[in-house]
Amino acid sequence: MSIGGLLRRNKTFSGGIHPPDAKLTAGQEIKNIEPPDEVVIPLSQHIGAPAEPIVEEGDEVLEGEKIGEARGFVSSPVHSSVAGTVKEIGEFPHPSGYEKSGIRIGVDPSGGSIDFSGSPPFELTPDEILERVQDAGIVGMGGAAFPTHVKLSPPEDKEVDTLIINGAECEPYLTADYRLMMEKPEEIVKGTRVIARALGVEKVLFGIEDNKAAAAKEVQQAAGEDIEVVTLPTKYPQGWEKTLIYALTEREVPVGGLPLDVGVVVQNVGTAGAIWQALRYGRPLTERVVTLTGSTANRGNYMIKVGTKWEDVFAQLGGPEDRGSTKLIDGGPMMGNTQSDLGVPVLKSTSGILLLDDIAAVKRDPIACIGCGKCIDACPANLLPTAIYKSMKTGDLDRSRELNATACCECGSCAYVCPSEIPLTQWIVQAKNEIALEDREEDG
Repeated sequence: MSIGGLLRRNKTFSGGIHPPDAKLTAGQEIKNIEPPDEVVIPLSQHIGAPAEPIVEEGDEVLEGEKIGEARGFVSSPVHSSVAGTVKEIGEFPHPSGYEKSGIRIGVDPSGGSIDFSGSPPFELTPDEILERVQDAGIVGMGGAAFPTHVKLSPPEDKEVDTLIINGAECEPYLTADYRLMMEKPEEIVKGTRVIARALGVEKVLFGIEDNKAAAAKEVQQAAGEDIEVVTLPTKYPQGWEKTLIYALTEREVPVGGLPLDVGVVVQNVGTAGAIWQALRYGRPLTERVVTLTGSTANRGNYMIKVGTKWEDVFAQLGGPEDRGSTKLIDGGPMMGNTQSDLGVPVLKSTSGILLLDDIAAVKRDPIACIGCGKCIDACPANLLPTAIYKSMKTGDLDRSRELNATACCECGSCAYVCPSEIPLTQWIVQAKNEIALEDREEDG
């Protein structure tokens, strides 16, 4: 790997915004919460095809046992986060807002687990690493939940020379990644080296925003001199793959392209840690750190079993005092999804549970666009948000396509700065969805 150190770079990306950090839980160490009486493990916790259940109602399962098999290459298996009995296989509430297939398991506190024993990761071949990453159900833990084994299997015509570890955590309120870097930097660095081995790359860059200087020092101390830990100007959305790649390498991912097109693979710090746990200790991805924050008494960072319902998290830690006036968000305030059902479970990709009271979550009625151009200045993808919005208002989907609506990363920056309170991001997401639907219909 390339010789590195703790570096500071002022290079940044065009656009972006500076919302209040609101990192209320940055000083809260990671704590475990008790498993609930039951969990609901969704079979869709990743981009791609949902997993196929391989258990039946009435089956006894062990903690860590595979209960859903991947369907195809772009898919990921799921495992039971608890020991217990399969109570139901059916449709359950999901943070996406739709009911999705899942497996409900009654918890047996006296139940056992699979054999959590791994092997020395650096004695494994790249193919063996990929196989174990896939078997462990590792997906991107920064939000997108892309199956990690797919990212680590670039096509032969894509030459990768750089690995970037994303420690930006630019979303306001969230501190799960920060606490991982503070408390488990060695595991993250070891996982990073395993990823680099799987890809066969020597150049490794670790990007962290400069409002997390303490975490950068912890990571650098663990990394030594063979990984470049780089602090970057704090700006949202620094954690988007394309903006992070540009800030660290000055390589521009083309519109409609992927990081692989510029020789880069990006992985989240949580994913790197999960890979180390899977390979060294044989632990599949069945729990994760979640930031519980906002208007709640027990704000903090908690290690939570995948499949734990929000209502059970709140039963232990306290929830909204006034359910009617509190906005519940899966993730952060910029890119998170509002939730109305407390029966939704924690997923592999759940980075935060945010409670905003009626003052913080105030919503105003939009007025006509005043043509100020603030949304254009803020867009990190160099789009024309108001033009896409107007094309959708008039039903001109072809125009939205011409304006590269599908390149939107859905960061919410345009809507955040809009003085007319127009929900620009939602309109662009609608354009993306309609374009995707049109493309699927044309493909048959």
